Amino acid sequence: MKKSENFFEKVYDVARQIPFGRVTSYGAIAKHLGAVRSARMVGWAMNNSHNQEIEVPAHRVVNRKGLLTGKHHFDGTNLMQQLLENEGIVVIDNQIQDLDKVFWNPSEELK
Repeated sequence: MKKSENFFEKVYDVARQIPFGRVTSYGAIAKHLGAVRSARMVGWAMNNSHNQEIEVPAHRVVNRKGLLTGKHHFDGTNLMQQLLENEGIVVIDNQIQDLDKVFWNPSEELK
């Protein structure tokens, strides 16, 4: 994997490594990249992820409580939820259930 100096590209590199059936948060990605207070910037990157040549699984990035806060950036009414459910993740009322079981921490996994 190429090393980038661009923050958004670094975010995409991390997001591409989130395993199937797992999720992480905007804040966890920001912390992993050494930008602890940049969760919103990670969100902005996810909002732009559909413009990337290499697919970014943005549906696997949620807020720290497991809420699908970025769902309005996906085509279709419930596409983000459907993509997560297709990976075996249970979502009720726009919130991931058993978040602790499906949460992936990039700082622990990507050293």
